[in-house]
Amino acid sequence: MENSIVLSVVDIGNTEDLSFVKRAAQLYQELVSKGAAIGWVDPPSTEEVTCLLRELAIASDKGNACLIAAWVGSDLAGIGCWRRYNRPTHRPHADIEKVAVDPRYQGHGLGRRLMNHLISAAVDAGIEVLTIDFRGDNERAAKLYKSLGFIEYGRLPRFVAVGTARYDKMFYALDLR
Repeated sequence: MENSIVLSVVDIGNTEDLSFVKRAAQLYQELVSKGAAIGWVDPPSTEEVTCLLRELAIASDKGNACLIAAWVGSDLAGIGCWRRYNRPTHRPHADIEKVAVDPRYQGHGLGRRLMNHLISAAVDAGIEVLTIDFRGDNERAAKLYKSLGFIEYGRLPRFVAVGTARYDKMFYALDLR
């Protein structure tokens, strides 16, 4: 499968492609409905995903974001993005968000390839520090991020609320300078 993965930058034209938007929404919805920790408690609506993708594509045109899609054949197998911080003193830095891999393709290196592509795009955009936060029970993510050079710089105990459950919020950073 390694050779059949195609990674591509998503631009504004892709976000006008209803088929792509629908696939992205379905991927996020499926993962969230199964408990994935990607920032939603309930599966996002297609409209919400559409707005997110358009916002990222517009920011990407200005060099303020990067949205990457991973394809295996015609399947949208993964998606992820980074976005620059808005505060003027934080503008050289970006945060990785909404990294998602279809369960059918997990465990085959697709998440690593997606993250490497995001990191490479950040270097090309002059990003100095990439940050990422995630739920503390996501041990696979922690292992991946550490293997890519991210270091933990903070933790908020029992910060993430999903119903009555509470999880630590982990903060990792990768210095690209």
